[in-house]
Amino acid sequence: MRLRLQLCLATAAIAATATLAGAQTHTAAQHATHAEARSPEGRRYVAQPLVTDKFFADPSAHVFNGKLYVYPSHDVDAGIPDDDLGNQYAMHDYHVLSMDRVGGPVTVHPVAIDVKDIPWASKQTWAPDAAYKNGTYYLYMPARDKQGVFRIGVATSKSPTGPFKAEKEPIRGSYSIDPAVFTDTDGASYMYFGGIWGGQLQRWTNGRYDPNGGDTDLKQDDKPAIAPKIARMSADMKQFAEATRDVIITDEAGKPVLGGDHDRRFFEAAWTFKRGGKYYFTYSTGDTHFLNYAIGDSPYGPFRYTGHILKPVQGWTSHHSIVEFQGRWWLFYHDTQLSDKNHLRSAKVTELTFNTDGTIQLIDPFKD
Repeated sequence: MRLRLQLCLATAAIAATATLAGAQTHTAAQHATHAEARSPEGRRYVAQPLVTDKFFADPSAHVFNGKLYVYPSHDVDAGIPDDDLGNQYAMHDYHVLSMDRVGGPVTVHPVAIDVKDIPWASKQTWAPDAAYKNGTYYLYMPARDKQGVFRIGVATSKSPTGPFKAEKEPIRGSYSIDPAVFTDTDGASYMYFGGIWGGQLQRWTNGRYDPNGGDTDLKQDDKPAIAPKIARMSADMKQFAEATRDVIITDEAGKPVLGGDHDRRFFEAAWTFKRGGKYYFTYSTGDTHFLNYAIGDSPYGPFRYTGHILKPVQGWTSHHSIVEFQGRWWLFYHDTQLSDKNHLRSAKVTELTFNTDGTIQLIDPFKD
């Protein structure tokens, strides 16, 4: 990958306190060691890791029954060098994090599901998402199938923390990575998904998987950027209720953002929320390390590019989620502050602030 020069910060991990049923609770006091952690330039981190003795990335945050739950991927060190296909991201199971308030103790729950318990999957359980409907919790999981093609599956539980039981087959018509399920105010739910390079989205441009579709040389610089996908979910939340569609991100003139515009084009990590009657489509730019947002009038878009949310963090991409909780908006993201390794990331949270016109105030992950 075209990795930017990483900052060097070595921080010791702090052991968590074991609790009942295998869960672990991490308190604010345990994080105090990191409160003054600074970059080599002397700038202090805005947010500190939610958990310090495990590596969790791609945090997908949801509020269920007045409590905050975070569904991340679980980074492990498999001894694989960095490459453009993301083979170093060798995650194989999921844990759920929970907290009663931001800044309070964070509970790490036992394994919610392991790749060996997903019948269709072979490896690499990447960034998940979750949803709730009619007494059932749904965990959406991207992973490689037995042929090495990324698909998206679903598992269910009666508890937000699992354990989850996987469906025998992936969602029909699903492919690529990074599922994000948004439920609108009318009750309809939609899945956004996709990621280029290691996420394989560029291998589906003709509607079928092309193993020779390329990974980094997309030849899209003067063409509309490869688009993320959307599909409305079925009533049981286990299948698509329609054919997938492109999610179009436009510039100020209403024209699709071009593939060569790496500061604005979509790379991965779609997330959608609704505020003030508008739909905010947010995403990562990948190799330029921004979190962006675009605004539209429909969950299908088109979405007009509006700006950056988060400046580059230490590490590779900034997979994220945005949620309203206890009257405030929160941005969950990850970086490599603890490990100084791209494939060992730590989930963080910081407050998201809106201007009066609905635009988002840009967050710098460091501050003087």
